[in-house]
Amino acid sequence: MTTKTPAGARERAPRAEPSTQARAGGPYALEIEHLTKRYGDNTVVDDLSFTAQPGRVTGFLGPNGSGKSTTMKIMLDLASADQGRATIGGHRYRDLPDPARTVGAVIESDAFHPGRSGRNHLQILADATGIPHARVDQVLEQVDLADAADRRAGAYSLGMRQRLGLAAALLGEPVVLVLDEPGNGLDPQGIRTLRDLLRAHAAAGGTVFVSSHLLAEVEHLADDVIVIDKGRMITQGSLAELQQAASLARTADPARLAAVVEREGAVTQITPDGVIITDMPIDEIGERAFTAGIVLHELSPRAGSLEELFLGWTTDPTAAGEGIRP
Repeated sequence: MTTKTPAGARERAPRAEPSTQARAGGPYALEIEHLTKRYGDNTVVDDLSFTAQPGRVTGFLGPNGSGKSTTMKIMLDLASADQGRATIGGHRYRDLPDPARTVGAVIESDAFHPGRSGRNHLQILADATGIPHARVDQVLEQVDLADAADRRAGAYSLGMRQRLGLAAALLGEPVVLVLDEPGNGLDPQGIRTLRDLLRAHAAAGGTVFVSSHLLAEVEHLADDVIVIDKGRMITQGSLAELQQAASLARTADPARLAAVVEREGAVTQITPDGVIITDMPIDEIGERAFTAGIVLHELSPRAGSLEELFLGWTTDPTAAGEGIRP
């Protein structure tokens, strides 16, 4: 049974129910190949390439203005690329035989007419895509909006608007989910329930591509991460591997150690705990320090939090005054 959410109450996310299309459908990878998008003289996506794999949750991260939303809009043919291409299962979105039953998307939380009820909004979408109205009732129940279904959507709270957008994304039982900030407005319990839904969808063979600023949540949710900044790729890969890719070195002369390993291509960050070093194997760090006559008091693998890694990847030292050196 669902219960009506009183005014001011915390928002909940939908109950986790894996998509039947995800269980039955074939694999649909999201592929971005040398994508470039310009608005006038401003390049917002710059030669970007990556793949989001089926059966995995991929977190898409970057500071505000990094090009994430533009990339997602190009995926869905809501914007055109100047160069490169974006495909879903090898096809552009517009060329998919049944896009509404292949891809479910949440790009904006207010993509509805404010005067229509939540139920009416979903029924219009169902009519446009040939989906039975019975499915509308199912997704309203799934996202815990059944009791508010006949209220005007314009009066919904932020969390309820998010749930309505997710209901629209789930309407066609798609194998692919492309979601921009789906956790906005949800309380901790709601976010956890949303996480369970997305992980269940991926476990059933679906492709889940999620943009979020909630880094602590992405750390619990994502299998892989893609990080961009100023439209360019910063790093990508398995989250577990990226978190283990750093080393911590303690020495009496951290600035000198940082300079030595940076000359060989490493990236460093000097912290109160020591020098965090990435892009260099731990044994090579020790050899470089020994050759330079630098005494190390500690040299060990370091599993940093996603927040620490993200700030290291995207912090501009010329603006911040310290941090990772270019």
